[in-house]
Amino acid sequence: MVKTVSYTHTNSYETLFELTDKTKNIWICFHGLGYLATYFKRYFEGLDPQENYVIVLQAPSKSYIGKGFKHVGACWLTKVDTTQEMGNNLNYIHELLKTENLIGDPRVLLMGYSQGVSIATRFLKSYHHKIKTLIMHSGSIPAELDASDGKHFRDTCSRFIHIAGTLDEYSNEEVIKRESKKIELLFGTKCELYQPEIKHVVHVPLILEIAKSL
Repeated sequence: MVKTVSYTHTNSYETLFELTDKTKNIWICFHGLGYLATYFKRYFEGLDPQENYVIVLQAPSKSYIGKGFKHVGACWLTKVDTTQEMGNNLNYIHELLKTENLIGDPRVLLMGYSQGVSIATRFLKSYHHKIKTLIMHSGSIPAELDASDGKHFRDTCSRFIHIAGTLDEYSNEEVIKRESKKIELLFGTKCELYQPEIKHVVHVPLILEIAKSL
């Protein structure tokens, strides 16, 4: 018999730069599978510190990775208890935004990389305030998102950006077709598509270039 229990959970997060009246972009970033927030944060160090404030959330499930068990990585959720774990993630994200006093701030943008794309889009589904941009980098859009979610996304978000490397080792023709259909369903023609010649890595130069146009 499977039972559940509710309890208080504490989680960390990382920030970069300072939030001021001059800040134009508030980045809410979701790292990929096997990352830690403290390392993922480094990809954003080249942003203009006067115009950007970066928050990198920490996936809650940590474990040792690699054969030597020396390195630690984290995961947002798995195929086990997915709905329950996503509920926990949403509670964490909403509490973080409350703590940072960012609920309803129009400067907020979401950036998800790899597994972080599924967390960013699922969060946006639950969020009912205007945001600036949704950046989806090298990750799959959740299968359960439908046309009604797409309408919510378009009503809530001003700009959509999708990045998919042409050399991504986790991609193939089937994945490309599936993601293309999802993009069309959810974002229509409003999504900006970038296909750089990269493997499954964060394209820092492209992120910095996009940041200039936000």
